[in-house]
Amino acid sequence: MRIMGMDVGEKRVGIAVSDLMGWTAQGVETVARTKDDQWLLRVSELIREYEVESIIVGLPRNMDGTIGDKGKSCQEIAEMLKERFSLPVELWDERLSTMAVERTLIEADMSRKKRRKVVDKMAASWILQGYLDSKRRNIHE
Repeated sequence: MRIMGMDVGEKRVGIAVSDLMGWTAQGVETVARTKDDQWLLRVSELIREYEVESIIVGLPRNMDGTIGDKGKSCQEIAEMLKERFSLPVELWDERLSTMAVERTLIEADMSRKKRRKVVDKMAASWILQGYLDSKRRNIHE
């Protein structure tokens, strides 16, 4: 069973997919988010290609835990994905995921231009890995 993780931004959507066992997340690609929802065609292709059975959408929360405008937008997108693809969709707290990935890439001495190309799919991978780790911990408790 593969799970897709998404880091939804205003301009781009980072996509990650789990391995078949649901243990690890791998960044797949970054999809340009278009106003006409054409980006969803690529998401649909990836769902078919990787035989995705559920989707995790990163939910950006404010540091105090409240949900701002970006979070509300992600909630709306999660609902739309659920309806469009008829798959289970969950929201996952993604506070600081993009900043953590940026810091990792800076420490790896990656140029700003190269970081821009990978940060979204890496953030999606970070979100999905957090979800997978949480599910695995809950099984063992």
